Amino acid sequence: MLVAEQAVRRGARVSVVDVCTAAVAALPVGGAGLSAMSPTTPSHPLCSTDDISEQLEELQLTLGEGPCVDAFVRGSAVLTPDLLTTELQDHWAVFADAALEAGARAVFSLPLQKGAISPGVLDLYANIPTELDTEELADALAFADLATLLLLDTRIDETGAPTGGPMADRGFEDLGAYRAEIDQASGMLTAQLGVGIEEAFVRLRAHAYAQGRRLADVAADVVARRLRFSPDAEPDQAEEET
Repeated sequence: MLVAEQAVRRGARVSVVDVCTAAVAALPVGGAGLSAMSPTTPSHPLCSTDDISEQLEELQLTLGEGPCVDAFVRGSAVLTPDLLTTELQDHWAVFADAALEAGARAVFSLPLQKGAISPGVLDLYANIPTELDTEELADALAFADLATLLLLDTRIDETGAPTGGPMADRGFEDLGAYRAEIDQASGMLTAQLGVGIEEAFVRLRAHAYAQGRRLADVAADVVARRLRFSPDAEPDQAEEET
C-alpha cells in the first residue's frame, strides 16, 4: 500500500504525512495538505507536501473561506475543477484569487469524518483545470478515511499542529506548539481588547490577512509581546511594542 511504503521510506510509523504524500502519488494532483478543524476552537494546518499546498492551508485558515471551510461546514466533499470561474470567484471573493496567485487551479476538499466526529479536512490541488473521475474520487475518499483514523488514533484533533512545508521528519509529539501559541495569543487579546475568545481570534486573523503574514507568525509576535492590539484601533491594526 502506498501509504505504508511512504512510512517505510521515512523510517517512522504511518501518519497523515504519509497519507498526503501517497495521495499525490496516486492521484492527478500536484500537492496535498491537511488541517485539523473544530467548530469550537481555531483550525490549524497539520501537514503539507509542498509550498503551494502549505499556502492553501494557511490562506483558508487566515481568510476563513475556501473549499476546505465549506467541506468542513457541510460535511461533504467540495470539488473545484477550476477556480477560474465566475461562480467561484463570487463565492470565494478573496480566496479564489489568492489561490490562483499561489499556483493552484483546481482544489478538492474532503472532510475527515467518523460518525459524528469530524477532526479536519484533506485538501488536494492541481495547477491545471482537473476533474477526478469516479475511481479517482473513490481513492481520494479512501485517503481521507485513512487520515481520519490516524488523526483520531493520535488525537491530533485535540493538539493541533503547524505546517512549514513538507513535514516528513517532524513527529506529532511536538506539533501541539502551533495550536498552543495561537490559543495563547487569542487569550492575550481577550485581555487587551476586552472581547471573547472567538472575537479575539477573528482580530488576530484579520491582522494576519491585512499584513500578508502567516497567522502563526502574528500569534508568535503577540505571545512574545512584540505586537499589541488596541480596542480603539481598526480590527486589522495593531502596534509594535518596544
